[in-house]
Amino acid sequence: MPWYNGDFPPSYKNQPAALREKAVEIANALLKEGVEEGVAIATGLKRARAAVRSEKQEGRSDK
Repeated sequence: MPWYNGDFPPSYKNQPAALREKAVEIANALLKEGVEEGVAIATGLKRARAAVRSEKQEGRSDK
């Protein structure tokens, strides 16, 4: 089930908004590729955390 318009998996509930939006984006892309929902949810969150962490590190290195 793809997630849109503020609808997201319960495991994303307590995540920061930016991380949650990125995780939903990634999980939806994985669902389109045929990945199972549970795997898409977990992978989306893991990859979103890595992306947000990377963005923060890039921001720090520019200063």
